[in-house]
Amino acid sequence: MDDVGNYHIKSYSKNRRNIEHIAREGWRRHSIRSLIEVDVTETLKEIKKIKEDTGKKISFTGWVIKCVSQAIIKNKGLNAYRQGRRKIVVFDDVDVGMPIERNVDEEYQTMVYIVRRANEKNVFEITDEIRKAQREETDGSTQVLGEKLNWVAKFALKAPGFIQRFFMFFIRRNGIFRKKYTGTVGVTAIGMKGRFPGWVIPLGGTPAVLVVLTGIIKKPVVVKNEIKIRDMLHVTISVDHDIVDGGPLARFVETLIDLMQNSYGLTKQ
Repeated sequence: MDDVGNYHIKSYSKNRRNIEHIAREGWRRHSIRSLIEVDVTETLKEIKKIKEDTGKKISFTGWVIKCVSQAIIKNKGLNAYRQGRRKIVVFDDVDVGMPIERNVDEEYQTMVYIVRRANEKNVFEITDEIRKAQREETDGSTQVLGEKLNWVAKFALKAPGFIQRFFMFFIRRNGIFRKKYTGTVGVTAIGMKGRFPGWVIPLGGTPAVLVVLTGIIKKPVVVKNEIKIRDMLHVTISVDHDIVDGGPLARFVETLIDLMQNSYGLTKQ
């Protein structure tokens, strides 16, 4: 085996296999994706100013969650799932799922934490909730989904693959259950701690709307007919085409960009 070189083998954990099942589910969705850039120069200044004035460190992802939830409220048709074959259920509350690392049985694992009714919370409340969830130690009973689960969900997470596929089939057709276990919107950040000059194309995801944040890079932008160096955030938005057409998506994107570029939730509106 000299041509192979040194290596080691580790187990493909149950947690990773559960993530695989969820990722496979994302491929089933008929997704529309929008790749956009958002000028967050003023927002970064405002977050820095808040920290200097109050000592409070705002979560950038938490701020995005607030902007996304507000944009969804103004375009509520995106806050929906299929309910059976012939119905769509539209929700009033925006539940935003995000991946966080948690200490599970003395091992760090990525889980989904759901910020319930994000549209009713301010940026400070969302930030505190995220920080608390990140510090919280948990056990294997929550696994992929970052909440205390009932016996049905616990059974499904530990069950053989064919039972998990049946469970996903059931949730796929029941929008109310999907909201309970995955939220209606997903926000995930990739490359926020380093340079990531581009977009990421997600599998599709299980939420109705998935917002993927990549790196913030400085680039020349025309502002009021002048070329200036601005902090630009790359964002990929993926929505379910079975529910959302191009027009509603365009209006949602326009609303979201307007909120983000005006530092919504950080300054007096």
